[in-house]
Amino acid sequence: MSTSIYLITYLSIIIFMAVIVKRIIHYVSNPLHVRWELYPVAHEGERASYGGGYLEEVDWWEKEREFSLIGELKVMIPEILLLKAVWEHNRSLWFVTYPFHLGLYLIVAFLGLLVFGAIAQLSGFSLSEGGPLLKAVAALTNLVGPIAFILSVIGSAGLIYKRITDPGLRNYTTFEHFFNLGLFILTIGTAILTWLFTDPTFAVSRTFIAGLISFKMTPINSSVFLLQALLAAFTLAYIPTTHMSHFFMKYFLYHDIRWGDEPNINSPETDKKIGVVLNYPVTWSAPHIAGHGKETWAEVATFNPTAEPEKVKEEVHEQKEDD
Repeated sequence: MSTSIYLITYLSIIIFMAVIVKRIIHYVSNPLHVRWELYPVAHEGERASYGGGYLEEVDWWEKEREFSLIGELKVMIPEILLLKAVWEHNRSLWFVTYPFHLGLYLIVAFLGLLVFGAIAQLSGFSLSEGGPLLKAVAALTNLVGPIAFILSVIGSAGLIYKRITDPGLRNYTTFEHFFNLGLFILTIGTAILTWLFTDPTFAVSRTFIAGLISFKMTPINSSVFLLQALLAAFTLAYIPTTHMSHFFMKYFLYHDIRWGDEPNINSPETDKKIGVVLNYPVTWSAPHIAGHGKETWAEVATFNPTAEPEKVKEEVHEQKEDD
């Protein structure tokens, strides 16, 4: 069983990476999306402060565009680390979702500390008897791990309660939401039991990770730890396949959709994508679209809705005759 858990972990890491790559490839290969034209755009720099953009410049297409990475970071960092938008727009939800997310961030930091400690262990150093840096890593590992576990479990339980009791959330809650949160509680709850009764200093965890890194597959004799590792491996492989994949897909939401304001100037690739979507059939039933008898979005885009009614009827009639 000890060797099997190493193989299962390797497999889960491969699945985790493969699903992420697949989702990204699927997204970038999708047809061109409709521009949201949402302002302010964070990378506009000073103009973002009042909702402006490069389009307000005279002859903007002849000028070099300014791009502010600092402007983007000012928006991204508070959103990622503090869930700023949730705090501003749904504060009651923030009080349960933030502990959950903070706990996950700390788990990532905890794993990073374990990896550091495992590399030191493979290099022949002892964290308990090493220098100040190694002792600090050991102390931080012992502190960050339990805090991360507790926050994640509290946040998961709070989100389940919120989805049950909040009418607004309940209407959009599916079995998958409860399953995902329950999986986190089970996995991290098992990690808490492992920490309390089997691995209080995370020495077994470091040994396991050292075995993963070195491919030596050092035997692990703790059945509780093996259960924890199995649940963790399943969770790692499973999460990217769910709606929780927003942890990496959010990059595209912000940079490609919300802030995607790249002008189409001398871009054959963009022209080609636009040509594809303009030739999609019109399936909208709205009267202001369907009532004009247009069959493709290219026809809709070139149609003048302010023309005289008689002229409109004439154009529709001519179009039908041509067809």
